[in-house]
Amino acid sequence: MAAKNILHMLTPQKHVSPFDVNMALDAGYDSVTPYEAVTLEEVADLVQDVIFSRPPDRGVNSAVFFGGDDAVLALDMIDAAKNALVPPFGCNIMADPAGSFTTAAAMVAFVEKKLKDEKGKALSDVTIAVFGATGVVGYCAAVIAALEGAKVRIVGYSGLERVQKRADEMKERFGAKVEPADGSSDEKNTEAVRDVEVIFSAAKAGVQVLSLKQLQAAEKLLVAADVNAVPPLGLEGIDVMAGGEPIEGTNALGIGALAVGPLKSDTEQGLLKRMIEAKEPQTLDFRDAFQLARKLVS
Repeated sequence: MAAKNILHMLTPQKHVSPFDVNMALDAGYDSVTPYEAVTLEEVADLVQDVIFSRPPDRGVNSAVFFGGDDAVLALDMIDAAKNALVPPFGCNIMADPAGSFTTAAAMVAFVEKKLKDEKGKALSDVTIAVFGATGVVGYCAAVIAALEGAKVRIVGYSGLERVQKRADEMKERFGAKVEPADGSSDEKNTEAVRDVEVIFSAAKAGVQVLSLKQLQAAEKLLVAADVNAVPPLGLEGIDVMAGGEPIEGTNALGIGALAVGPLKSDTEQGLLKRMIEAKEPQTLDFRDAFQLARKLVS
């Protein structure tokens, strides 16, 4: 009898994401079981229950998925899960907290393609300002872009302290060098984007980060992407469905949340399917998500 593909979905929050449950079942999992309010310290015991309940050759049919709303905690949980494995017993491991890994991957991949096709530029050729980098999507987008060679500036709405800590963390954990910038006023935000070619907006839903006037003042701007679909949008003048349409009064192209969304969903479902189809256990994070999104968008 063929082994059942079983997904154990762990979150530190009160509830697992219904979005992720739907994604997993549509990807082909036979069973999805939620585990809620899970602490980092509990991960090892849960993972060992997963791996020791099946013979080693069926480890590839078991998977552990980490959700939540904290990118760094999800990565720590991946590490805890990996450290709990006892070869030859193993399982698949994946994280996508609040959909952030796949959303960030999709946004960066979409922008990369527009830069290449429409502007003749690579990520390594541009300076990128990231709004919302203390949150999960912005954080991952900043790291992905920096690892691809972009000059990345993370802009803090409350000043420098929080983004400086994030910048230090990105450097220590991933070797990703980013520059913190003060975005605590409209004037400082305008200055932060004055010389950039790309803007990523991943700030809190329903908060306008930059007005159309501020975008028009960014004279070098080539592409701006906004993953906020809740009015008012993060970047004024970019429709949620925009897939590279011109931004009024600029030479730049706009990318909206609902243009990024399908690529995000395809990326998450693609990673889930990869675990089902794998011959050996996989460990997948935002870097794997970016490589897949890059292939899908091309």
